[in-house]
Formats: sequence, structure tokens, C-alpha cells
Amino acid sequence: MVPLWMYLAVAAALFCIGVFGVLSRRNAVAILMGVELMLNAGNINLVAFWRYGETGTPLLLNGYAFTAFVLIIAAAEAAVGLAIIITVYRNRRSVIPEEADTLKG
Repeated sequence: MVPLWMYLAVAAALFCIGVFGVLSRRNAVAILMGVELMLNAGNINLVAFWRYGETGTPLLLNGYAFTAFVLIIAAAEAAVGLAIIITVYRNRRSVIPEEADTLKG
């Protein structure tokens, strides 16, 4: 059986990679990928704590329900984010966030 700290270490490493991706990238698509990595790290934590927290009731699906909710939110975030990026690219011919700082047409 894999101990809880290993799941938490993997989630922490994945979260740190996501933060690095958000802070270091200039491309908006790469920034969205970093956000997705951070959300997946949260999902790993939710499932790990569910697995190690509920030993008496195996049918209680709180961790899976939270993870499904986070995945749905992440999918919506990716769809809206990519739609915004496509719109900005059509208007500005660039996906660099610093160049899309005005809302003028």
C-alpha cells in the first residue's frame, strides 16, 4: 500500500510545476496548461485524502464527487479560456497576454 505522503509529494510537485508554468510562460495557452496542472494536483489531494480518511464507509464518494466537480470546472475554464485566446488572436494576431492589455476593438 502506498503511503499518503507519497501522494501528497506528487501533488505538491505537480502544483509547483503548474505555478512555475503560470509565472514563467508568456504564451496564454501555456499559462492555461499550468492552471490545469494546479487543478489536477488538487484532484490528487482530494482523492488521496478521501482514500485515507474514510475507512469505515467504502461507499461514501465525497472525494470522487469533489474531483468530478473540479474536473467539470476545469473543462469549463479551458473552454472559456481558449475561446478568449482565439478571439484575442483574431483581433491582435498574438497570444501573448501582455499585448492584449486593452479592451478596445
